[in-house]
Amino acid sequence: MARRWAGGGVRVVAGDPSEAARQSVADVAEVHATLPELVASMAQPRVLWSMVPAGDPTQAVLDHLADLAAPGDVLVDGGNSDFRDTMKRAWVYGEKGLPLVDVGVSGGVWGLENGYCMMAGGTGEAVEKVRPLLEVLAPAPDTGWGHVGPSGSGHFSKMVHNGVEYGIMQALGEGFAILQAKKEFGYDLAQVAKVWQVGSVVRSWLLDLTAEALAEDQKLDNVAPVVADSGEGRWTLREAIDLGVPAPVVAAALMVRQASQGHGDYSNKLLAQMRHAFGGHAVTHE
Repeated sequence: MARRWAGGGVRVVAGDPSEAARQSVADVAEVHATLPELVASMAQPRVLWSMVPAGDPTQAVLDHLADLAAPGDVLVDGGNSDFRDTMKRAWVYGEKGLPLVDVGVSGGVWGLENGYCMMAGGTGEAVEKVRPLLEVLAPAPDTGWGHVGPSGSGHFSKMVHNGVEYGIMQALGEGFAILQAKKEFGYDLAQVAKVWQVGSVVRSWLLDLTAEALAEDQKLDNVAPVVADSGEGRWTLREAIDLGVPAPVVAAALMVRQASQGHGDYSNKLLAQMRHAFGGHAVTHE
């Protein structure tokens, strides 16, 4: 993100506790080891953008920035924070005269080249101050980003976006697993993926990434079957339940991810014991 900003003519002042992280952008940004140094080096009014993991790290960074900032500055949380936390923070910082803009950011490592998709939440006045930065990060100034609503709405929409992502990824994974299991047809999975990429109703960027992965290695012998769950799928499902909105695909995809992390091992062992108890089915011992 720092590189895309710098390439668009934005003066970037960056900070991180890690020397390696600071040096990684030292060629395009003015870097500082501490937040007081960083904030002091910027002329007011400032846009102070936090891009750290959700939870305690985000809370600590934003609280520190709020203590260092002055009225007229704008705080931005570009991480995947829980929207409920965002709404609370917006009220607390707003009482100090510091508006908070929550920006849900999608695009991953490809954002530098392709631009980022961004959903911004906050007051119109605050988002307007951040607009020049959003226009540089986006694929085009008027494409791929939007002011989607009040404080919390940016992170809420990104949360739902990630829940949808869970479902699409799960469907692709299951589909290619079924093809791979049909040994009699001897599918070249990379070929099938390439065919699907053009003209198909399931064509997508995630399919493109899947096709690249399969072209490189179809067996995936060196990849552990563990899929991380960073939280957004859980939050999406929680909201679906609270709102009374059925979301079986997101729920199933989340459960599969959690099972891949070993959380389903005990229940599966117990199921095996049940089958043995009522039907005399064999139990496989480790």
